[in-house]
Amino acid sequence: MNNQVLIELEERYTRPSEEFLRDLAQIDGDFVFLGIGGKMGPSMAKLLVDGLNQLGISRKIYGVSRFSDSAGKQYLESLGIETIACDLLDDEALRALPEVKNVIYLAGFKFGSSGKEDFTWAMNTYLPGRVAEKYKNSRIVAFSSGNVLPFVDVRSGGVDESILPEPIGEYAQSTLGRERIFTYFSKKNNTPMLLYRLNYAVDFRYGVVREIAKQVYNHQPIDIRTNNVNVIWQSDANEIALRSLLHCESPAKVLNVTGPEILSIRWIAEKLGTALGKQPIFVNEPEQTALLNNAAECHRIFGYPKTGILEVIDVTAQWMLQNGDEFGKDTHFQERGGKF
Repeated sequence: MNNQVLIELEERYTRPSEEFLRDLAQIDGDFVFLGIGGKMGPSMAKLLVDGLNQLGISRKIYGVSRFSDSAGKQYLESLGIETIACDLLDDEALRALPEVKNVIYLAGFKFGSSGKEDFTWAMNTYLPGRVAEKYKNSRIVAFSSGNVLPFVDVRSGGVDESILPEPIGEYAQSTLGRERIFTYFSKKNNTPMLLYRLNYAVDFRYGVVREIAKQVYNHQPIDIRTNNVNVIWQSDANEIALRSLLHCESPAKVLNVTGPEILSIRWIAEKLGTALGKQPIFVNEPEQTALLNNAAECHRIFGYPKTGILEVIDVTAQWMLQNGDEFGKDTHFQERGGKF
């Protein structure tokens, strides 16, 4: 592993943009990340720390999670984030959390939800109501998912915010429940919120492109029944999430977040094959529908993502060829029946 190459790649593709710094300077108050221990939380918190440091602004940043991984907790503390070990479903522990102006809500349950439907609904639908009451005087950006949307024809241009959700399976249904509960409390308490409807964030260590790259590199067959997808580079998604604090509304604003293209899995695999020096293997025939997110409103507000898909493919291949680490949790973007 060439550590210096990996360090330089990560630094180059995660540094704060000028647009992010400009908006961050306008966000007053302290921050809390609820459910910071997942895939996006640590990198988003680092982006915030880096941005505040560049601006010379001092803010308290709290990171809340169960913290089953002590290394993750130590990493956040090394950034200057005050970590709080907390089971958010414990009402007493939730009420004891510090009051802050800015809440990034990342908590949720997806993988393993089949067979744990009661816990899925508790985390994804009950908990948002408790959080909304606790932070009724804050502004809240609450992560949701494109999984709440219907499958549409791959030639449709994707689903924008005007289309009614049609969630398939209990994970997606409970995630729509999260949106509905946050919206109810946004109206009830006049709390400014933004429902951040994301699919799919990709990074060096995880995501659709990384998963395809592994299959290409290891000569594994790639199922192209679901042959179309949207992706956005994680650092761009992180910037949009934090900048969205300036766009919270009551009733809650819904915002689709992804890249501008409807991409072909076959095309991604072929590009990765060229970069990795491997020949992709495909199985099955493409379906005519997919879960596709139209993020034109997001691009109107924030502009197009800085890191385009060709760069994403290139840096993912470089990361793999340098034996960079990975999270090891697949997105299951091919899933068509809602069973996670």
